[in-house]
Amino acid sequence: MISNAHDTVFLELRPRLFGIAYRMLGSTADAEDVLQDAWLRWRARERDVIDDNKAYLTRVVTNLSIDTLRRLKLVRAEYPGPWLPQPIIEDIDDDTSGEAMTDLAKSLSVALMALLETLPPNERATFVLREAFDLSFDEIADCLDAKPATCRQWSTRARRTMSSLKWRDSRPGLERGILERFVSAMSTSNLAALLELLDSDVELISDGGGKAAAAGRPLYGVREVSRFLIGLGKRHAGRLGGRMVKVNNDWGGIVTLNDAIDSVFSIRISGGRISGVYILRNPDKLALIGKPAAL
Repeated sequence: MISNAHDTVFLELRPRLFGIAYRMLGSTADAEDVLQDAWLRWRARERDVIDDNKAYLTRVVTNLSIDTLRRLKLVRAEYPGPWLPQPIIEDIDDDTSGEAMTDLAKSLSVALMALLETLPPNERATFVLREAFDLSFDEIADCLDAKPATCRQWSTRARRTMSSLKWRDSRPGLERGILERFVSAMSTSNLAALLELLDSDVELISDGGGKAAAAGRPLYGVREVSRFLIGLGKRHAGRLGGRMVKVNNDWGGIVTLNDAIDSVFSIRISGGRISGVYILRNPDKLALIGKPAAL
């Protein structure tokens, strides 16, 4: 229950603050922990006069996220195999505009967040605040206690790293059709149909967390990726169910085995072909996803 105006301010800004923390950390659980710490700091300042509530809370959450990320870097350095973020799952809305989905995917997609993991914390924070939340370099400098010129350098380096991603088309009807054809090809182990969908430079990343079967390294190119996907389809032929969903605002699906979530996947589409496939099978991350509805 909201007790006062101070609480109201925090709750109104909460979606923005969660968005910053999640993009910084790639984990909803860690993002919630950051917001809890930010809330405690906010309540401790309840009687203080703050000139700009949004700027203050953005700074607090950004710096708490950086501190958390530095601790997580040590843990993730020992992570078995490729790492993928804990996904945010939403039902597909037929009325969602392609432009809106593309804009969100550019700051939220599984592919982008996996690549963000390679950035140093300050570069990651600068990229998130600049590209996802449109902060000026002066505002970012205030958040990070740095000079605007330094933030520009961090931004340039981050954008150079992120430039390897191919952004998707803005045609939701076409993209949903590609997802449906992909699911069909997988479920029938139809290699020819799958090859028609894959970009020549396609990549596949699967995250088993050392607790579920997954490729031990990223796979690149049509040959490696198609062989892996067809093998998956044949291994579980006739036993899988699921439904199409938005995974971090990309097209994807929840796959079930015996009514339990077996995996979550998303695809990246560019130029009318699939340029990336991302499969999450780590049971610790899957346990945080609600049970899917029937297909």
